[in-house]
Amino acid sequence: MMRKLRALWRRVCGTVDAEAADREFADELESHLAMHIEDNLRAGMSLQEARRQALIRLGGVEQTRQAYRERRTLPWVEPLWQDVRFGMRMLRKSPAFTAIAVVTLALGIGANTAIFSIVNGVLLNPLPFPHPEQLVVLHESKPNFEFGAISYPNFQDWQKSNHTFSSMAVSRGYYFSLTGMGVAEQLDGQFMTSDFFETLGVNPLLGRTFTQAEEQPGAGPVVLISEGLWRRRFGGSPDVLGKGISLEGKSYSIIGVIPASFHLVAGPLRSRDVYVPMGQWRNPGLTERAAGMGIRGVARLKPGVSVEQANADMARVTGNLANAFPDVDKGIGAKLVPLKEQLVGDVRPFLLVLMAAVGFVLLIACVNVASLMLARSTARMREFALRTALGASRVRMIRQLLTESLMLATVAGGLGLMLAVWGTHAGLKLLPEALPRGEEIGLDLRVLLFTMATSLLAGIFFGLMPAFKTSQADPNTALKEGGRGASGTRHRAQSVFVIAEIAIALVLLIGAGLMVRSLKRLWSVDPGFNPRNVLTFGYTLPPSMIHGNPDAIRAAYRSFDDALAAIPGVSAVSQSWGGLPMEGDDDTLFWLDGQPKPANTDGMYGTLIYNVGPDYLKAMGIPLQRGRFFNAHDDERSPLVGVIDDVFAEKYFPGQDPIGRRIVLDDRGRTMEIVGVVGHVKQWGLDADDAHPLRVQLYMAWMQSPDDFVGLAPSGVNAVVRYTGSLTSVSDAIRHNIEQGSHQQIVYDAHTMESAIADSLAERRFAMVLLGVFAALALLLASVGIYGVIAYLVGQRTQEIGIRMALGAQRMDVLRLMLWEGMRLALMGVAIGVVAALALTRLMTKMIYGVSATDPLTFSGVAMVLMLAAIAACYFPALKAARVDPIQALRSE
Repeated sequence: MMRKLRALWRRVCGTVDAEAADREFADELESHLAMHIEDNLRAGMSLQEARRQALIRLGGVEQTRQAYRERRTLPWVEPLWQDVRFGMRMLRKSPAFTAIAVVTLALGIGANTAIFSIVNGVLLNPLPFPHPEQLVVLHESKPNFEFGAISYPNFQDWQKSNHTFSSMAVSRGYYFSLTGMGVAEQLDGQFMTSDFFETLGVNPLLGRTFTQAEEQPGAGPVVLISEGLWRRRFGGSPDVLGKGISLEGKSYSIIGVIPASFHLVAGPLRSRDVYVPMGQWRNPGLTERAAGMGIRGVARLKPGVSVEQANADMARVTGNLANAFPDVDKGIGAKLVPLKEQLVGDVRPFLLVLMAAVGFVLLIACVNVASLMLARSTARMREFALRTALGASRVRMIRQLLTESLMLATVAGGLGLMLAVWGTHAGLKLLPEALPRGEEIGLDLRVLLFTMATSLLAGIFFGLMPAFKTSQADPNTALKEGGRGASGTRHRAQSVFVIAEIAIALVLLIGAGLMVRSLKRLWSVDPGFNPRNVLTFGYTLPPSMIHGNPDAIRAAYRSFDDALAAIPGVSAVSQSWGGLPMEGDDDTLFWLDGQPKPANTDGMYGTLIYNVGPDYLKAMGIPLQRGRFFNAHDDERSPLVGVIDDVFAEKYFPGQDPIGRRIVLDDRGRTMEIVGVVGHVKQWGLDADDAHPLRVQLYMAWMQSPDDFVGLAPSGVNAVVRYTGSLTSVSDAIRHNIEQGSHQQIVYDAHTMESAIADSLAERRFAMVLLGVFAALALLLASVGIYGVIAYLVGQRTQEIGIRMALGAQRMDVLRLMLWEGMRLALMGVAIGVVAALALTRLMTKMIYGVSATDPLTFSGVAMVLMLAAIAACYFPALKAARVDPIQALRSE
């Protein structure tokens, strides 16, 4: 078997006694030639004529030998191998051309591969769950929130009454303090119903998940831990099951370990450190049908059921609940979103625009290399003419040039793949918060196939036109004139390439310019507060305070405020419970005092609420417009007071003074007096707040919170601190102060409000950075392209320039002539690019803010930058032309 394979390989490569076979065939061919010559001599021909006729009859000695060699081996392999070997020799002979072409293509292929690996990981790859197409995220739609939190009692009725889901579950994020195991730690946790992991199809690494009995209130405390926590705190010990872990001072029994592969981040599907049954949550609002409590849901559709059918089924379920509980469920519906859409919906348009942009970069790179190959083919015209005269067919010439192109593209593809790996890794490290499913981004078979296909298509694309142009050249003209006969055609082709490059580069530069201007506008938007020098963090009280007296808890937080306020560099401190601008939100329902109580919640008004301390305005830098803010006297023993924002005042008290007016809160029917009006804060982000249906804001005094809610506070509240001086020194002093009070107190999630704003713009910043990189790359490649064309033109017109200067043309005249050649191409490219950009930038309307998709300032500014780059690229070849010595130019011709 091996002998047969070796024989086949030798036959493929033409190495089976090739020299002996050639000698034998040559001898046989000579004998046939001699016989034909002898016959022709007998016919009365001269010796010279007899030989000529014999050669004609045989069809040419070399052609016959070549045909024999092809029949002796596989007919296509040996010519291909010859083309490859010849192509390698030619590329080695031109190292500068090869290096420039490979690097240019590698940049284009690498950028495309990097973006495709992101698109593949985020958009194309299926979610890592069984039958992921069946998974949907559940929301409760309300008048102010299309995607609102779910009432737990409503969920229980949804679970019982639906006909379209095989399982459904809900969960709610929560922070747990871990104590009793050395240094206290804040754990990212989650309350969930028992069907949560079963719905997703996630199996524990060790142990089991919850049972329905463990989900009920009063059941024994059990917990699931993550693989990361298991390895970090328990050393990956397999006997962890059954061990106890102290969360908020309460002992939980570990029943399972959730694998690290469960790492999605999407509301209810965010990976956590610990998972606890929903019934263990001691929040009194859990059983209230009108309270959403931040609960989100996930469900698995039955096989064959569509999202539309499930939406119709849930409309029936929620309609029945509205009839059964009209006071709280009227106007309440269910909103279903496919899980993958929930994960990637916001980032999809950014990625698609980036994929189109990076495709343009590759197109420019291909055009650049095609232009280089056209210029290089001029020097090889005599070679091609000789090969044609010796019998090479047009197809063979095209095949040879395409082989060289594909070899360049293959090498560039390998280098581009390495650049893509590095670039993707660097991009994800710099902007990790911008993309969902970041852990799944990387190289796989689809990315490798994409790179291979891109490289091959690029090689064919940039190799075809030079190959056709070269194969169409007249060999007689090439042999007589040294290849200059086709220079005009090649110059026109290169000019078209440069115009295309500039047009594409202009589109990319305009897109990047719009993103830059948009982000600049966003950064200049007033968020309603002063984010500079504002630090926010979460902190817990010792576990012993969790079940403490509400008055003792309030006293502990007052002492905490006093201790932090005494730290050098701290100018204001306030607690914040629930909502925090751009990070977390809380809402409640109300009606105006003096009006009859609405029959149901559907008739009530909604407002965002912020439970804060007296110094909150000073800490956040929110302006007080009228009235007053809270003070130390607004406590649990004083009448309930509130402060509204100007949007609230304008909407519910238009043209009136709201100070002294009253509203009634739906949570417990408490009546609140309005004592002040403050400026509006952009809760939903710098760009999205104005369009959100729920914008009115109500501030409540933290110390006036009901006792049962104050009892939840030791598990963690936010503190807002305005500081002066060094952030590091202030934050270290705060942490030291808290830990000095008790080693069981925990500080977590410390960050500045400036970083919170930056995180809210992460997707736009990600798109802007990448578009800027691609646009800069396109500008560089377009500049190189126009430089190459002008340099080529100078070389072709050396004799003409010499004649012009011999006849009296000045150096400045030649300089202007050459500059005009480049400027003419640039102007045409800019004109075409502007028209294309006017059409294409409209696709970016949802990505930009504060500027028009046809913003004249961006268009004119980018066109000016591109023209200046074109002038710079033309200048040096033009200067070289102006320095031509006419005597040397004429003599060289």
